[in-house]
Amino acid sequence: MPLLLLTNDDGVHASGLQALADALRELGDVWVLAPEREQSACGHALTLHRPLRVAEVGERRFAVNGTPSDCVNLGVLGFLPERPVLVMAGVNHGANLGDDVTYSGTVSAAMEGTLLGVPSVAVSLADGGDFAAASRVARLVAMRALVAGLPKQTLLNVNVPAGTARGVRVTRLGHRVYSEKIVEQTDPRGRAHYWIGAGDPQWEDVEGTDMGAVHEGYVSVTPLHLDLTNHRALARLAEWQHGLSAQLRGAPRPRPRRP
Repeated sequence: MPLLLLTNDDGVHASGLQALADALRELGDVWVLAPEREQSACGHALTLHRPLRVAEVGERRFAVNGTPSDCVNLGVLGFLPERPVLVMAGVNHGANLGDDVTYSGTVSAAMEGTLLGVPSVAVSLADGGDFAAASRVARLVAMRALVAGLPKQTLLNVNVPAGTARGVRVTRLGHRVYSEKIVEQTDPRGRAHYWIGAGDPQWEDVEGTDMGAVHEGYVSVTPLHLDLTNHRALARLAEWQHGLSAQLRGAPRPRPRRP
């Protein structure tokens, strides 16, 4: 049986993780390596300045005092009895759509798996949805990934709507705008403190985006590539390199011409 590595950013005892493990058991040997506590919005953080500790909390189930990316590193690079053939992250409590993927520990775990050469999928569920239903979607996607593989340096970001899904759409990332990101408050001692991300997001339900699909009741499957280079901008910025190189070498700047 192939070995499947499961993780999340909601913690090793999260309901979504358990539902995912239950749904994938017939596809292979399921091993869980997940943070010992919630790590939501931790992004792609790695723990480099302290040791990681692993505690067994069940059969093939381990809690790590680190981030989701730490968990994937441990699992792929030698903690497990063999290298996993698939990394599944989720099911996340709440959707990971549009720009939010840059903050998500769930998506970052799938990114880490992809960096390490293992096909990886992140699965998230919109608020109010059913984890069992989302896990069935995850199982179907996992089966496709195991049979057909994934493109090089590409992970899948899957978002499942609340309620019964009308179908599946392959989408691109949308754009999510937050208002009133910083809220200032005062504690009982008169000292100021701040809350980040307290505003309500504004959705851009553009056709073809992950947000638009979920808003219309569809599962969105978004392929994310690890190459963040803006290739269209390369040609446009090529002219910069000559001017910047000249300035770096201390070449005199051309004087403006007088009319």
